[in-house]
Amino acid sequence: MMILGIDPGSLRTGYGIIDSEHRVHGFGVVAVSGDHVVRIQAIYRAVTELVTVHKPDACAVEMPVYGQNPQAMLKLGRAQAAAMLAAFNQGLAVTQYTPKMIKRAVTGNGNASKQQVEYMIRSLLRFGKLGPDLTHDASDALATALCHCHRETEGRTGTKVHKGWASFIRANPDRIASP
Repeated sequence: MMILGIDPGSLRTGYGIIDSEHRVHGFGVVAVSGDHVVRIQAIYRAVTELVTVHKPDACAVEMPVYGQNPQAMLKLGRAQAAAMLAAFNQGLAVTQYTPKMIKRAVTGNGNASKQQVEYMIRSLLRFGKLGPDLTHDASDALATALCHCHRETEGRTGTKVHKGWASFIRANPDRIASP
C-alpha cells in the first residue's frame, strides 16, 4: 500500500509518500506564491501530479483544528480542500487526521514538538537513497502518512496515552530505531 501524506499550507504544502513497509518514495514541499486563488490552483495541480506520478492507494491529510486568526484559518482550510479535492478527483480515498492524532501515532505523545516528530520520522522510516533532508512541512506530511499506515495496516489508532518516553519505549520496542 502506498500512502500520500499532506500537510496543507497556503504558502507551503508538505507532502510525503510512503509504503506499508515504511519505505519513503518521495517527500518535499510545494511552495506557492501570488494571489490566494492562484496558490490554491497551484496546490491542486501539484497534488494531482503527485498522484499521477506516484500512484498512491490512499491520501492522508492533516486537518487544521485551531487558530487565532480567522482569515489565516480560512486560507488554510482552502489549501486543505484543494489538496483533498485533487486526490479525490484522482480516485483516492482521503482520510483526515488532527495534529494530536498524528503526533500520538508517531511519537506516543499528542503534544509532541515538531522536533520530536521529525526525530521519530527519521528513526521509523527508511529513506534509502533519498536521504532524510527534511523540512518541518515534509516531516509533518510523512508523519501524516505514517499515522494512516499504522491505522490501516497495523490496526493502531494512536489513542493510547503514554506518561513519558520511557512508557512509550516499553510499549513499543519495535518502533525504536537502533543507533
